[in-house]
Amino acid sequence: MTETESTVYTTYDVVVLGAGPVGENVADRTRAAGLSTAVVESELVGGECSYWACMPSKALLRPVIAQADARRLPGLAPAVQGPLDTAAVLARRDEYTSHWKDDGQVRWIEGIGADLYRGHGRLTGPRTVTVGDKILTARHAVVVSTGTRAVLPDLPGLDEIKPWTSREATSAKAAPGRLVVVGGGVVATEMATAWQALGSRVTLLVRGKGLLNRMEPFAGELVQEGLTEAGADVRTGTSVASVTRENGTVVVVTDAGDRIEADEILFATGRAPRTDDIGLDTVGLEPGSWLEVDDSLRVTGNDWLYAVGDVNHRALLTHQGKYQARIAGAAIAARASGAPLLETAPWGAHAATADHSAVPQVVFTDPEAAAVGLSLAEAEQAGHRVRAVDYELGNVSGASLYGDGYRGRARMVVDLEREILLGVTFVGPGVGELIHSATIAVAGEVPISRLWHAVPSYPTISEVWLRLLESYRDN
Repeated sequence: MTETESTVYTTYDVVVLGAGPVGENVADRTRAAGLSTAVVESELVGGECSYWACMPSKALLRPVIAQADARRLPGLAPAVQGPLDTAAVLARRDEYTSHWKDDGQVRWIEGIGADLYRGHGRLTGPRTVTVGDKILTARHAVVVSTGTRAVLPDLPGLDEIKPWTSREATSAKAAPGRLVVVGGGVVATEMATAWQALGSRVTLLVRGKGLLNRMEPFAGELVQEGLTEAGADVRTGTSVASVTRENGTVVVVTDAGDRIEADEILFATGRAPRTDDIGLDTVGLEPGSWLEVDDSLRVTGNDWLYAVGDVNHRALLTHQGKYQARIAGAAIAARASGAPLLETAPWGAHAATADHSAVPQVVFTDPEAAAVGLSLAEAEQAGHRVRAVDYELGNVSGASLYGDGYRGRARMVVDLEREILLGVTFVGPGVGELIHSATIAVAGEVPISRLWHAVPSYPTISEVWLRLLESYRDN
């Protein structure tokens, strides 16, 4: 049989590479606009977030945080002093990952009227994607939403010891007795928090001076204090010189010559785009590269190729990827119909250009760390004339009621020229639920004069907003 006889050719308006939350949202928007859409996925429909990141990690962390909060309350603390039921926590985690089966999400793809192709999709020329013996042609757009993969350091023999990455850390079937975590970012701190509480003795090795270095410095300091108090051994300014596995035991030697033994080792040392084997070279792009895009998420130099989510390196966050997907879907639909792109859109419509000035993030450690917009250092580096206003969260009535000994801190970064907020950071128990108010203030460029009229309910932790405004006024 010749190649022509065995190959199936199909044409769609849009072809989406990757069926994680980002690719799913692109398909949802393009189908809603009446565009025929194909979705290509080589693993599980639902992607990293559903099976190895957001959902399983937060399912692991929720009991940990709930117990930590309960231990701060007289009358409840004695009842929760014992260890967590690790088996029950892992079983609940398994429910949230649908036991690593994607039947439900496949039904969702089918329900919106998109066609799912299973297999490894590769660009094989402009507007063309090949999946096995099928060649898909896109009339209007090919969308790359293939996400990222974990990056391992260049250490001799690392592959032989079978280290954990974020995938193994969120899907492990039991808590290792001793766990070394390498890294100081979100994955490292969250997994150290989870497994320490689930029965592992955690050693966290951080090459830099502190944790969460993309946030305000006090965020990492408070999270490090929390980990240390929970029993983790946190070592900053420490690198791994070598790692081996001897009779099943992981042996780590640090750059200072210290020897650490463990049952497992997790490397949480960065992410790389999954673009190395998707045929970028066939359309003049560098395999393995991050894809540069404009504010409609179209890849620079193309009128048909889009890159949405982690692969464009704008913000490696699921909620931002889904936001970008909504923008890309609207842009593709507008261009397909010949309509102009809208920077803003009325209720019920969709803007077709993205704004990345207010990117929120929550780190689900104990204490939680949440931030949106620019840190003080980032604002100063960008040339803004700014002032940081800080307040101790434990001094807010709602925080003291939340738990005895509440420790936390809030900061807002004020643009002194325009008197708007460029960034806000909260650190403390429960602050993840505060960050959307800050996101609205930053994204909406709400003047401080108007924020005075956004009166926080008493007694809630949100009263910190009033205290921050008073501190700005009085100093």
